[in-house]
Amino acid sequence: MAYVDQPAMSTRKIVSISLVVLLHALIGYAFITGLAMSVVKKVAKDLSVVDVVEEPPPPVEPPPPPPPEQKIEPPPLVSPPPIVSPPQIQAPVIQTVPVAPPPVITPTAPVAPPPPPAPTISKAAAAKGNPGSWVTQDDYPSSSIRNEEQGTTGLTFDVNSQGRIENCRITTSSGSPTLDNAACSLVTRRGRYSPALDAAGNPTGGGTKTLRFTWQLPKD
Repeated sequence: MAYVDQPAMSTRKIVSISLVVLLHALIGYAFITGLAMSVVKKVAKDLSVVDVVEEPPPPVEPPPPPPPEQKIEPPPLVSPPPIVSPPQIQAPVIQTVPVAPPPVITPTAPVAPPPPPAPTISKAAAAKGNPGSWVTQDDYPSSSIRNEEQGTTGLTFDVNSQGRIENCRITTSSGSPTLDNAACSLVTRRGRYSPALDAAGNPTGGGTKTLRFTWQLPKD
């Protein structure tokens, strides 16, 4: 029985509480509404029209005068410090030492052997015939006659082992190259000697002879 009656009691309690809340709400509404109306009436009664007058603007003060111009002096000129160029360092001079060329070794020429000793002459060379006949007046060059050239020619020559004359040379000039050359040429062509003999009696050369011929213009 207790379990059946408990839900019915709860429902009644809820309904009662709801009615109480509704009643309080109505009372509060009426109170608030009546109070608001009284306040509005009182405010409307106290309200009066007020003319609002705008205040005149305050006088405008003139702006203050500008401050006097101050002379701005230019900053003092500061000369830049002098540019000091760094000392130039010269590169060391490299001296090249010339390399001496290798010595040129010239082979020494062999010493020439001494000339053979002159053969011992047992008999000197002798002229065959008269040497004066080797150059005659008929051999006078015609050009020298026209130029009237005359004089004495001295000759020196060698006699070889066959007794012939060679290596004729002028030792004294007649003053005319034509006469000197004619004398040497005639003596070499015409002169003959018996060759010199060595110690064994064999013919040998090496004999030297000297002759002189006088050229004289023919008389008319």
